[in-house]
Amino acid sequence: MEWYRNLYASDSIAGKVNRIKWKINHNAGMVSVYVIAFPSNPNNLLDIIPARELMQKSYPKRNMIIIGLAKGYQDAMELVRRIIDETYQNTGTVDVRAYLKEGRGSL
Repeated sequence: MEWYRNLYASDSIAGKVNRIKWKINHNAGMVSVYVIAFPSNPNNLLDIIPARELMQKSYPKRNMIIIGLAKGYQDAMELVRRIIDETYQNTGTVDVRAYLKEGRGSL
């Protein structure tokens, strides 16, 4: 599991990002936190994953790149909308992976 350098965060957790990252990295329980990651299925734009699922040993985290954190599912949906909107505004496409790799900073 990797963290995107210019991590997106919803407004509700903006001041707690480092603490939340630490908890996720150390398998501490996080009830209402969701991570936004590059999709495991190439037909999707992004994945929204409850952080509590990442605690499972069998969860496939090996090639996961987390690009955002949000508190609550609604905030996660809004953050995904914001990322896709920003991508479209700057590139005219919805290729989030290419935009984040080339435009906003390195993975």
